[in-house]
Amino acid sequence: MFVCSCFSVTEQEVREHANAGACTPRQIAAASGAGTDCGSCVRTIQGLLGRAAGCPRREAARAGAAAVATVPAAAVPVAALR
Repeated sequence: MFVCSCFSVTEQEVREHANAGACTPRQIAAASGAGTDCGSCVRTIQGLLGRAAGCPRREAARAGAAAVATVPAAAVPVAALR
């Protein structure tokens, strides 16, 4: 079944990219182009990725760990703190 008709990307291709490490719609887009034209497939891609296992952020969230990396204070420009 086609997920993205603009670029002829199938559900199987999305799953293959996910199994290869793509765990966000942006990563799927970078790998296949899906979601970069009309955007109507993005929610379908999100749904497919939401059911897939193996995404480091998803696994961390399931384990109760913080899913967002912290940035050391020295790496943040002072202007950003104002």
